Amino acid sequence: MKKITIAVDGYSSCGKSTMAKDLAREIGYVYIDTGAMYRSVTLYALQNGLITSEGINTALLKEKMADIKITFALDQATGRPLAHLNGVCVEQEIRGMEVASYVSPIATLDFVREAMVQQQRLMGKEKGVILDGRDIGTVVFPDAELKIFVTASAEIRAKRRYDELTAKGMACDINDILKNVQERDRIDTTREISPLRQAEDAIVLDNSHMTIAEQKEWLMEQFKRVTNEN
Repeated sequence: MKKITIAVDGYSSCGKSTMAKDLAREIGYVYIDTGAMYRSVTLYALQNGLITSEGINTALLKEKMADIKITFALDQATGRPLAHLNGVCVEQEIRGMEVASYVSPIATLDFVREAMVQQQRLMGKEKGVILDGRDIGTVVFPDAELKIFVTASAEIRAKRRYDELTAKGMACDINDILKNVQERDRIDTTREISPLRQAEDAIVLDNSHMTIAEQKEWLMEQFKRVTNEN
């Protein structure tokens, strides 16, 4: 069977990563978490004092981009890829609210996106990959054979994010999370560089009222349809 590139775009906290990871494991594809890459850059900026109350030190961050190496390694227990920043696993650190509060402004920076897109294209050049993010089907891999655009209401996405964080023992407030989700939507859809938008040939999935099992079944059907056509 011919290998293809699968692009999963959509709003924050829509469950894109979970869907993509599960499908990749089931069909034997490589999963590339592009959101984790931008979160890792954000974590680096926070750890190195490049984000303060006065804003982001973009000049210094641009100088440091060559020092930021992001890789993925499989968790032997779960079979899922974990993000590593300069050789250190940061999977838990990048999922917290502090990183979430700054990742959208970081992701709007042209030099950050240029560096990440270059890495993503290198990772996916052999096909047989699934990537999720904001601009995979429109910018990174506009020729992807299967493009999915995922959406859900802001309130439902905030509740999912709240449940995810509390399950990990992290203290959080659902109202703060909802505000963060709404602000990220605003930034993601209005930024000048690679704004979040649905590719013309993408299939829309509103998973507001779908179970994970239903999403998995739907996504597998789309994969089989496209690969059978190729």
